[in-house]
Amino acid sequence: MAEGFRFTLHATDGRARTGVIETPRGAIRTPAFMPVGTAATVKGMKPADVRASGADILLGNTYHLMLRPGAERVARLGGLHRFMNWPYPILTDSGGYQVMSLGDLVKVHEEGVEFRSHLDGSRHFVSPERAIAIQRLLGSDILMAFDECTKHPATYDEAARSMHLSMRWAERSRTAFLEPSGQGSALFGIQQGALFAELRRESAERLVELGFEGYAIGGLAVGEGQEAMFEVLDYAPDQLPADRPRYLMGVGKPADILGAVLRGVDMFDCVLPTRSGRTAQAFTREGTLNLRNARFAEDMGPLDSRCPCPVCARFSRAYLHHLFKAGEMLGPMLLTEHNLWHYQQMMDGMRQAIADGAAQAFARTWLEVPETLS
Repeated sequence: MAEGFRFTLHATDGRARTGVIETPRGAIRTPAFMPVGTAATVKGMKPADVRASGADILLGNTYHLMLRPGAERVARLGGLHRFMNWPYPILTDSGGYQVMSLGDLVKVHEEGVEFRSHLDGSRHFVSPERAIAIQRLLGSDILMAFDECTKHPATYDEAARSMHLSMRWAERSRTAFLEPSGQGSALFGIQQGALFAELRRESAERLVELGFEGYAIGGLAVGEGQEAMFEVLDYAPDQLPADRPRYLMGVGKPADILGAVLRGVDMFDCVLPTRSGRTAQAFTREGTLNLRNARFAEDMGPLDSRCPCPVCARFSRAYLHHLFKAGEMLGPMLLTEHNLWHYQQMMDGMRQAIADGAAQAFARTWLEVPETLS
């Protein structure tokens, strides 16, 4: 385990777990949801307001930050925490998913990935070693190994080839991370194998041999659907060490997150609460509301009568409806803030429910309403 990094389990309920990840920049309560700060900002939010919502940690995007403003520039300016005024833990993804999503702009080979920037078409090369170097320049607290995000759908042979490449890259990432040793930071390996249990078991075994501080479950939430994802999560978390954090990348909707927590996952990230806020979608205990809908034009009630966030305390559905109809920037800002509070309230409630032995009941209660209301 890296210096200054420790994971302690406090309680379990079935396969659900609650605990704390300790880092030099603060504690992360698990299960944890990480708001996504793609370009060194959670869109529409000030850092203090993100913290007030209950977030212990943010996610930064290696691909976007290496292109703009550049990892070396961020390092010269004091690192990502100082640059964005977030003194708490930051996890950076390796950039593998974003690079692979560029399609024809990408060439993958054993040494790494060549690609053209989506910003200006400039050529770039990222190897496992370079991905670790970029994350070090950013000053990340939790770094991710460089991997290939397996396409979906994939045949067994395609998934096996991709997974084996990711495992070779994981070894190179680990070596780069340990030379020199990263004081106070941690490196997570990423399990691959698509929807194939045998491949995921092989991937997990190799990652455990390499000895990471935590482990991510990759290659899900890429179009396979919730049923298939849960089928993988019925076994994949248990293939990973029980004494290390388990991180499901890019998930997701509240039902996805709670279902994954019940299957033994500890960490999550997703753009959904912020992206939904920008498109007039509000997550509430009554379901998901579309604030553009005319039925809210004279509704003086709060978004969610059970939500303690500043938005629900101060603004009506009618006012929020007006902001979106008028194209005012305050509308997306307020809904983003509310949605982040909603997610953090969900995680806080789930942590307490696990400690009380009531995880299943909490999940059922939280999801007792339709997902979307018109």
